[in-house]
Amino acid sequence: MTASELSPADIPVVILCGGMGTRLREASEKLPKPLVDIGGRPILWHIMKTYSEHGFRKFVLALGYKSDLIKQYFLDYRHLTSDFTLRLGAEGPEGEPVFHNAAGGEDWEITFVETGLTTATAARIRRVADHLDADRFALTYGDGIGDVDITGALRHHVEQGLMGTLTGVHPSSRYGEMRVEGDTVVEFNEKPTLADGWVNGGFFLFERAFVDKYLDDDPTVMLESAPLQQLARDRQLSVFEHEGFWMGMDTFRDWTELNGLWDAGRAPWKIWED
Repeated sequence: MTASELSPADIPVVILCGGMGTRLREASEKLPKPLVDIGGRPILWHIMKTYSEHGFRKFVLALGYKSDLIKQYFLDYRHLTSDFTLRLGAEGPEGEPVFHNAAGGEDWEITFVETGLTTATAARIRRVADHLDADRFALTYGDGIGDVDITGALRHHVEQGLMGTLTGVHPSSRYGEMRVEGDTVVEFNEKPTLADGWVNGGFFLFERAFVDKYLDDDPTVMLESAPLQQLARDRQLSVFEHEGFWMGMDTFRDWTELNGLWDAGRAPWKIWED
C-alpha cells in the first residue's frame, strides 16, 4: 500500500499530552491539561472522538506531566463509562465485571509514551518515532478542539504532495469589536473572529520522513520554531484552511466557554452520535 492509499485507520495520530496547564489551575489544580474536562469527559477524549469519527483509530500519546493519571484514565475507561455488575465475593472469572452496555467500547489502539517532564514539542515527537509505523502520521495538541474536516485535511495533504500540512484557523479576539459610522457604533461583537489572518490550529499531517529529516532529540526545541520554520523555507508545508469552529483551551475563561457550549447542546465539535 502506497502512502497515497493509506486509510485513516492505518495512520497513527500523535497527540501532545505533556502540558502542565498552569493557566488552568482554577479548573483543575491536580490534573494534566489533557484531562481537564468538558462536560465530564477530558478534552483529550473529545479530540480522540473527533479523529475517530473520521476513521482514525491508532493513537500515540506523547506524555509528560502527571502521565500516570492519563494512563490510569484509559486503564479504567470501560469501568468509568459503562454499567456493570460486580460480584465482590466471587473468585476467578466470576469476580470480573459483567458489562451491560457498549459504552466505553471504542475501537481504539492507544500507545502511551513517556517523553519527559519538560521536553519541548519537537523532541516529544521524535521520542515517539518508534511507534510511527506508517509512511504518514497525524499530529495535534492535547488542548485544541474544533469541527475540523480531518478527512478533507488528509485529502488536501495527499493532493499537495508536500512533507507537511497544518490547519490554519482564524483567531478570536479577546476584546469587543466595533463597527463605527461617524460617532455612532452600528455593530458590536462581543468576541469576534478576526477573519483577516490565519494562525496555526494544529491538526497536522506529516510524511514519516519529516521526523528523521527535521527533528532531533534536543529537549529545548519547539516544533513551532526551527522545524516548521525550516519546512516552510523548504516550501514543504501546506495549509488546510478551516473556516469553522476552533478553540484552544488555554485559560479558565476558555474552559468555562467550552463547557457552556457543551452544556447548552451547542458544541460545534461534537460530530459523533451518543
